[in-house]
Amino acid sequence: MMASTKVTSKHGIARSIAMGVVLFLGLGLCWAGDQPAAPEAERLQGLLQRMSEQMTSYVEKFSDVKCSELVTQEKFKNDTSNKVELKAQSSYDYLVILTNTGGDLNLSESRLGVKEAKADKKNRSMLVSNGFATLFLVFHPMYANSFVFTPMEDEVIGGHRLTKIGFKHIPGTKTPAALALRGKEYPLELSGVAWVDPETAELTKITAGVDKTLEDVGLKTLRSEVEFAPIPFTDLKRDYWFPTRASVEVETPRQHWRNTHEFSNYKRFSVSSEEQVAKDKVIEDKDKVKAQ
Repeated sequence: MMASTKVTSKHGIARSIAMGVVLFLGLGLCWAGDQPAAPEAERLQGLLQRMSEQMTSYVEKFSDVKCSELVTQEKFKNDTSNKVELKAQSSYDYLVILTNTGGDLNLSESRLGVKEAKADKKNRSMLVSNGFATLFLVFHPMYANSFVFTPMEDEVIGGHRLTKIGFKHIPGTKTPAALALRGKEYPLELSGVAWVDPETAELTKITAGVDKTLEDVGLKTLRSEVEFAPIPFTDLKRDYWFPTRASVEVETPRQHWRNTHEFSNYKRFSVSSEEQVAKDKVIEDKDKVKAQ
């Protein structure tokens, strides 16, 4: 089994790990630097409001689906060549479970192994990353007042004009991320950029990272990027932009890793229906025993 360093992005649950990043993401509408002109401010305010309104339904729908996940782990050589020293791939059945206890939103990932990566004979350390597909929670209404938002110049991608929104965590407020190391948590100052369709308020891409503020405890840089695409479902009236690719890159003074998560084959999933199927199978098995 490979030795591992873990980076996680999740909400409410942290695991005991050698190195971990726990994200409980938040949202707020504040301005960075000079306040933008009134029309620009109103445009961004309106777009953020629409995104916030959509997020509650979005989170519920995201927890109602399951998909296939392909994880590629890469470890780079500790030199200036930036060549890959070790590469491993695993595949999983993936879903996110939503619970809301006492008003606290909690998303936890569930992975069922389909194909495990081959063991490294040298037992070299690999990065294990979880939860970064849920970076969209930056715009969820339950996690307000933790970020500065900055309007940026629009960008045309694939023939579509997208609105870019910069975000940065406000020091001294409840941090959306922490580095869990040797039983202690260190706050992370997340900052990044989101690409949003101004017509539909759909999030198409988001990047986030931290600078070198935690280099003294072993984290040099952390960078992540999540891409979204419209996923059609026959029983829903609209497509939902769900994550299709998430990459996480982590550097310490001596090591450098990159993990890529690819999500595909989305299908509707219902916990209640799955539980009912299990109950029906138990009853069926009991009936067979009685018949014998």
